[in-house]
Amino acid sequence: MTGPALVRAGHDVHGFDAGFYAEAALYPPTDRPGRMVRRDIRRIAVEDLAGFDAVVHMAELSNDPLGQLAPAITFEINHIGSVRLARLARDAGVRRFVYMSSCSVYGVSDAEFVDERSPVNPQTAYAECKLLVERDVSALADKTFCPTYLRNTTAYGASPRMRFDIVLNNLAGSAWTTREIKMTSDGTPWRPLVHGLDIAQAILAVLDAPLDAVFNEVFNVGDTRQNYLVREIAEIVAAVFPDCALSFGPPSRDNRSYRVSFAKIREHLPGFQCQWDAHRGARELLELFQRIQLSPELFRHRAFTRLRQVEHLLTSGQIDPQFFWRIESNNAAGGET
Repeated sequence: MTGPALVRAGHDVHGFDAGFYAEAALYPPTDRPGRMVRRDIRRIAVEDLAGFDAVVHMAELSNDPLGQLAPAITFEINHIGSVRLARLARDAGVRRFVYMSSCSVYGVSDAEFVDERSPVNPQTAYAECKLLVERDVSALADKTFCPTYLRNTTAYGASPRMRFDIVLNNLAGSAWTTREIKMTSDGTPWRPLVHGLDIAQAILAVLDAPLDAVFNEVFNVGDTRQNYLVREIAEIVAAVFPDCALSFGPPSRDNRSYRVSFAKIREHLPGFQCQWDAHRGARELLELFQRIQLSPELFRHRAFTRLRQVEHLLTSGQIDPQFFWRIESNNAAGGET
């Protein structure tokens, strides 16, 4: 979603993507994402970044289950690789560096709301790496290099490179293909949500903001009204999708739960405001599934689940144990990581 949104806003977008998820598209893209080159961030050189005004960095191994698959490689890519990329950007004369962090750094909290000053409590390698990058990139900030850190909440929304391993998208896919949402937990943890297009708007707001408003700042990205119990998300999806049965299970062993305040981003970036909520997002997905007639086979396709796709690339020998392609290519990746 981000590449096309930046293009529509008038930016000249060049992207690097490892290409792990370029095998399949849920539907043909309608917007141009910019020029995309298949390259691992660990193999980007300083000359690749010369001449650019900003780097928006989201090319990491994404989500907690994938991070747990190979924690050492997760730290190599998500921590060491990200800090190296920031250093290369600074050396290349790039002025702004926008890092896609995550509200997963809060992990478990009993506070009514957590904000950017709250204690962090990461539960996974993925979340730990986010904090390490924030810490180490902040040390690179100076009068010529302005990093900003966007702690996104759990994303949702339609995309050609669809993700069905995030909560609202997954529940919607199940509701459409089985007419049932069968929760394996009681749904009592809190999960703040944000649409991918609202994340893109936050990135645009940072790129357009005066440097002193975003210099070395951390922002939670979302809307305080979009803190949901997981069971509320399931109820919203079940209400939107016709004839959908909903059931819940016992309490989950996954204790991650937090409610997030988004007051700071509204204060520093007054032009930013989320346009989406879970109800609208569920309706968007229903309309998409109706249009493409989403099949159970397509919903379950590994390309739309980060962990399963990387497991396939490993077991089929397409990538090596360090997650490098065995056959390198500079062809367009055709999508976003």
